Amino acid sequence: MNKIKLFCIPYAGGSAVVYSKWKKLLNSLIELKEVELPGRGYRIEESLLDNMNEMVENIFREIKDEIKPPYVLFGHSMGALIAYELFKKIKKEGYPAPVHMFISGKKGPQVELENSKCYNLPEHEFIEHILKYNVANEEIFRNRELASLFIPILKADFKIVETYKFNNTDYQLTCDISVFGGSEDSTVEWEDLLRWQEITRNKCSFYPFKGGHFFINEHKEEVVNQINKVVKNISKNIERFGMNV
Repeated sequence: MNKIKLFCIPYAGGSAVVYSKWKKLLNSLIELKEVELPGRGYRIEESLLDNMNEMVENIFREIKDEIKPPYVLFGHSMGALIAYELFKKIKKEGYPAPVHMFISGKKGPQVELENSKCYNLPEHEFIEHILKYNVANEEIFRNRELASLFIPILKADFKIVETYKFNNTDYQLTCDISVFGGSEDSTVEWEDLLRWQEITRNKCSFYPFKGGHFFINEHKEEVVNQINKVVKNISKNIERFGMNV
């Protein structure tokens, strides 16, 4: 059987490189596909996007030639929301759906945000808001050169999330999903993670991890190990039953 492709979509302010450290930890049956977003990484010369529909269209164009079964989608935080909308785009365009979805550190898409205008805050207030997610970012904001590059990316990404509108028409996924959450993540309540079970017609499993909002970096070995377990089981089912798993 061909390797199972794992398309990974980064979180707000992140780039494809956030998943590069996973390569040595992933099972050999998994082919890692780090999705780069415009305006960062090797796409740094491209314009930033601050609209969900445009971002999904852009990513779809980038990966459509590689959308061949079997494959899975992974997204953390903003990346999870993009992965959800990307799934719907893939199905709409008549391409094969992923055999599984990994949703990480994100409320169900139907849960309304309490603060929906943070992207419009003055710079110093915006930075204070960002630091609630990860105090490690404080070093970046102390460096004015880095901050001048990083803040526009974050503001564009936050606008994507904060202006997102959930469409309750044909909103359910048609594959199993695994939902990851950080036990000390003060930005995402566990009850809001549980809302993902309303978003799929299939099985929805939940996996808590130690750590805050960026537990996928703090405890990457445990996170990747769980991905390996799920994908290995998917591979066995494909071999046994074919692609209808």
